[in-house]
Amino acid sequence: MGLDLTVLGCATPYPSADNPCSGYLVSTGDTRLWMDAGTGTLGPLQRHTKLQDVDAIWISHLHADHSADLLTAYYALLFADIDRAPIPLLGPPGIADRLAGFLTNGPERSPVESAFEITELHDGHTAEVGSMRLTTAAVEHGIPAFAVRIEAGTSLTYSGDTAPCASLVELARGTDVLLCEAESATKSEVHHTPEDAGGTARAAGAGRLIVTHVGRFLTPQEAVTRASSRYDGPVDFASPAPARRGLTR
Repeated sequence: MGLDLTVLGCATPYPSADNPCSGYLVSTGDTRLWMDAGTGTLGPLQRHTKLQDVDAIWISHLHADHSADLLTAYYALLFADIDRAPIPLLGPPGIADRLAGFLTNGPERSPVESAFEITELHDGHTAEVGSMRLTTAAVEHGIPAFAVRIEAGTSLTYSGDTAPCASLVELARGTDVLLCEAESATKSEVHHTPEDAGGTARAAGAGRLIVTHVGRFLTPQEAVTRASSRYDGPVDFASPAPARRGLTR
């Protein structure tokens, strides 16, 4: 069994006409994980799977371009045509109250737990989602933020948003694919540059690098070229596409 990655969107910090914000569908033959739920990703998610068939949602951090579509998913799950038990939601500490703070419109707190079965992440958290094993590590983004390694025959490590840090390198050690953000054109304390992404992939011994969440002052080709200056393996850009891509080393 291996992993498939579908890029739902990777724009930052707001969606473009043809590219939602950060969101990915990671799947095997029997398991579907929605990884980050940035602005606009719920729509393209439904090209590939029904929301009622999603096995779990994993959220790297609570900036809106990675989590805002949890709000529309809440309405879909409770007030529309979907009939299912709450979706397991793995996210940063305080995610339930953050959602409730936006969704509550009266004296009674909105029942976010009726839509989501919430587990708060921590450094070293592990979980089994269907045929996938998830391992989470805390990373450096100025707020609680996490990266995740997903294993199911092959391995995919996703950086979330973070500055270069030892915990990401260690999590990604020997990974088949590193999906790494490259938001910054210049050195940043909270994001990777493309060169940083290449350096992280090289240090981790990743088999392949996919740069994602590239900032608006860089083109995808510029990001790939700059990442390749620090990493000798194959480098791709996480272009949103209708087709899934199989992940192999």
